[in-house]
Amino acid sequence: MTSVRQPVPLTLGTAPSAPTSLFAPGHPGFEAEEMTPEALTGEALELADAVSAELAGVRKLGVAYSGGVDSATLLALAVRALGAENVVALLGVSPSLARRERRLAHQVARVIGAEVVEVPTHEGENPDYQKNDAARCFHCKDELFTRIGEDVVGEQQLDAVAYGENADDATRHDRPGAGAATRHRVLRPLSVIGMTKSQVREVARQLSLPVADKPAAPCLASRIPFGQEVTPEKLRQIDDLEDAVYEQGFSDCRVRHHGAVGRIELPTEELPRAMEPEIREALVAAGKGTGFQHVTIDLDGIRSGLFSLQIVGKSARG
Repeated sequence: MTSVRQPVPLTLGTAPSAPTSLFAPGHPGFEAEEMTPEALTGEALELADAVSAELAGVRKLGVAYSGGVDSATLLALAVRALGAENVVALLGVSPSLARRERRLAHQVARVIGAEVVEVPTHEGENPDYQKNDAARCFHCKDELFTRIGEDVVGEQQLDAVAYGENADDATRHDRPGAGAATRHRVLRPLSVIGMTKSQVREVARQLSLPVADKPAAPCLASRIPFGQEVTPEKLRQIDDLEDAVYEQGFSDCRVRHHGAVGRIELPTEELPRAMEPEIREALVAAGKGTGFQHVTIDLDGIRSGLFSLQIVGKSARG
């Protein structure tokens, strides 16, 4: 009788409702060497089987993959349904992808057992993307899916491409990238079966995915206010300063780019640490080292999707 491996505990002394960053020094991170699909039970197993049913008839699938919990869970469930040899993770790479996110995506794919194909994208050369209006995400996703269609589908002999939209995403008004998925006929099996974000995280935990409790990590361009041009230099500044914040042991952060000012958002419970003299001095030095003239800490804490939510007139709390 085959024994069932139990999911590996992935959080660092926190409840599932409080995601922790894999970038914070000392995080246990990768206890799991491989995923545990045989550990799926209850609702998680039902959801996994529903995804398998959605993928029935697909011989080989490409998954638009970022390494976040949604795309990683979809990738893992696709491997469970189709076999690792019939699934490929398609990682879009451009200056808007943080270096740490790129490294993490490869680590997570190794746990899942999936091959990663990096897809260079050039959305930064598109004037419509550079001008950074509310359609920026559409142009980014459209570029990714175009590159996949032109450069990867034939080479990898893919029958279909899917991405990790969940059921909560499908109800939001600040996700113009979904329009690009529709335009390119990209599958969205998680949202089709009604899998919510909390359910995605639970499935990921039972699969022992290291990113099960990882906070959302929008692309670096999301840190630049709408209407202000996206440039490689701004993206580099953001990437460098966020790396410096994580090096100081913070669990999550955003660096908002306001020209000469780099505004650091942190979890509110971690704000006092930022005022400790050594940490404050290190953050100021890092910010000025990246090219900012001033470095500030936002006392309001992290507000995910801040700029996009301001555009659609919704509360930015959450």
